Amino acid sequence: MTKAKLLVFDWDGTLMDSENQIVSCVENAIRDLDLEQRSREEIKNIIGLGLRESVSTLFPDSTDEFIAEFVASYRHYWFNTESGNLFPGARETLELLHNEGFLLGVATGKGRRGLDKVLSETGLQQVFHATRCADEAHSKPHTQMLDEIMQELSASAAETLMVGDTEYDLEMAQRAGVRSIAVTYGVHDWKRLQRFNPVATLDQISDIMDWLAEEHASADGRSKEITKVAG
Repeated sequence: MTKAKLLVFDWDGTLMDSENQIVSCVENAIRDLDLEQRSREEIKNIIGLGLRESVSTLFPDSTDEFIAEFVASYRHYWFNTESGNLFPGARETLELLHNEGFLLGVATGKGRRGLDKVLSETGLQQVFHATRCADEAHSKPHTQMLDEIMQELSASAAETLMVGDTEYDLEMAQRAGVRSIAVTYGVHDWKRLQRFNPVATLDQISDIMDWLAEEHASADGRSKEITKVAG
């Protein structure tokens, strides 16, 4: 068994509890453009995709002009509302992983400006070694973001884990030949995630420390301690 050295995280729904913010901004954009409202479940379903793909999913046959107008309205609200909070244990877990020597990345449906905003607000810029966004690569489940992060950090698919809360995260990993870890507290339920055969399922992000300790012990054939998150 090859031990993981690169952990790539989704952002929304995996590290940050931003569901309400995203849903509200989409609803406001729909209202501004005088469109037929979509249900909360329909809006939740697009979380994780790039903005362009999200609009096209909610409003099939969208023109480029319409998508640009919708995205501008969405971003107006997103940048003028308070960001969500990191999930419990997320900050501590990321800092511990970084201190343990793991390479850390982010692959997100956010745009670069949006990711830079939340990284600055949370103070986590220095924790991540590489990040990719949907406005500088193909949207999930295309593998481009994951492929580029692995290439930049010189990590093979066997040495990489993708951690996410949506089927888009796990399908991207599967297509790239990368193992995935699913979190159960995000926007897609377990039935959708299990189709992509994640190697682990976490009820809280800090549980990844125990899983990695077990994986390393198994790979080494001996006990290996990885620091646990307090609490």
